[in-house]
Amino acid sequence: MKRKASAVWQGGLQDGKGSISTDSGVLKDTQYSFATRFADGIGTNPEELIAAAHAGCFSMALSAELSKAGITPERIATAATVTLDKDGGGFSITAVHLDVAVKIPGGDKAAFEKATADAKAGCPVSKVLNATITMDAKLET
Repeated sequence: MKRKASAVWQGGLQDGKGSISTDSGVLKDTQYSFATRFADGIGTNPEELIAAAHAGCFSMALSAELSKAGITPERIATAATVTLDKDGGGFSITAVHLDVAVKIPGGDKAAFEKATADAKAGCPVSKVLNATITMDAKLET
């Protein structure tokens, strides 16, 4: 399986602008720029897209891990915060923090903790990121 997205950039770093599109059409010529990445400009940025991908991927991975334990969650809500830090050579994504809330009526805390740890380690987006990934996971019963 392969998925594809594309980006077009025009101009210099600070005064230029770009657009991002996906083959699915979910993003179509979606605007991004220096301002959307480093200030409060309107549009998206690569870090936000990585955060969205990680939140979605982790939620699905956690659902799979819970299923292995015979648990069907009522709801999994994940927010991913990506940290972009300046380093000697420019910028690096240095960390991702996952805030997770899972509703499992009568949930088993030990099974939940194992599933969240396994999902964090096994999520394909977690595997591709060369960053420290932390998590706060709450079981709602």
